[in-house]
Amino acid sequence: MTHELDNQTILITGGTGSFGHKFIELVLASSRPRKLIVFSRDELKQHEMRDRFPDGGGSPVRYFIGDVRDRERLYRALEGVDVVVHAAALKQVPAAEYNPLEFIKTNIMGAANIIDAAIDRNVKKVIALSTDKAANPINLYGATKLCSDKLFVAANSYSGAHRTRFSVVRYGNVVGSRGSVVPFFLKQRKTGVLPITDPRMTRFWITLDQGASFVMSRLDKMVGGEIFVPKIPSMNIMDLARAIAPECRTEVVGIRPGEKLHEIMVAEDDARHTVEQDDCYVIRPPFHEWDSSAYARQGGGKPCPDGFNYCSDTNTQWLTVEQLRKMAGLTDEAAGG
Repeated sequence: MTHELDNQTILITGGTGSFGHKFIELVLASSRPRKLIVFSRDELKQHEMRDRFPDGGGSPVRYFIGDVRDRERLYRALEGVDVVVHAAALKQVPAAEYNPLEFIKTNIMGAANIIDAAIDRNVKKVIALSTDKAANPINLYGATKLCSDKLFVAANSYSGAHRTRFSVVRYGNVVGSRGSVVPFFLKQRKTGVLPITDPRMTRFWITLDQGASFVMSRLDKMVGGEIFVPKIPSMNIMDLARAIAPECRTEVVGIRPGEKLHEIMVAEDDARHTVEQDDCYVIRPPFHEWDSSAYARQGGGKPCPDGFNYCSDTNTQWLTVEQLRKMAGLTDEAAGG
């Protein structure tokens, strides 16, 4: 990890979430920022977060209550900020299907507000968190995140003399994040039955530590306009059920509204703009003001072949039951073994 964040003012939207906790932990462990601002709308979560990351006694951590929907509040919050990590989003797939306008206001209009405020406040770098559901989306949540990704990529072309640079990190399901399948299965284990949407279902899998570390590393390497996709393993839902509750029976309940059988992170139509590096794929913008030589410091990479896609069911990396248990932090006793 380099120290490009030393003496920088960093703001993370949605900073009280699972990612925000881990990202702040890693930044404080590896860098010496001038300020590290948590921007979120929940005062209780900020109050609870102060127990772990106090904002006094020489700490660089600061707390700022606000919503990405509020353009004026963002303009105030981004004054003097060098780096923005945009993690704020509404993300529950079923909720998006029934509350589409709320997701549009936060995930799309909120992204537009971040872009305008960052440019006008002369922020140097903005990196936005995306999701595998943004590639070939079939649900409202994925569609809003695809739109958000497009906004951040295009923002590089109209930042003008301000030279603010925008990039995106896209990855899959995060182990143990709030509202995810691991805590749900742990809760359901008490009933003796785990509901399975479809036994064929696969997902990309990443830990919070891996996700936050990847974002930090891309802040160092980003040029602007890229979508970074880490190479991560896939898991099968039945293997996950066996890892968490091998003693439970499973019951197939069917795929929920807006849910895919398999997820994709690099679609075939994006492959022609994508290069493969050792640890990730980089989807480069189809339009930009600089030629490919500007990306040389990212480590180059080889172009992906025609017809390539990066999908959870055709992935070459797969997690075993034991690896899933380890990633989820499950002991033999906790997993019912």
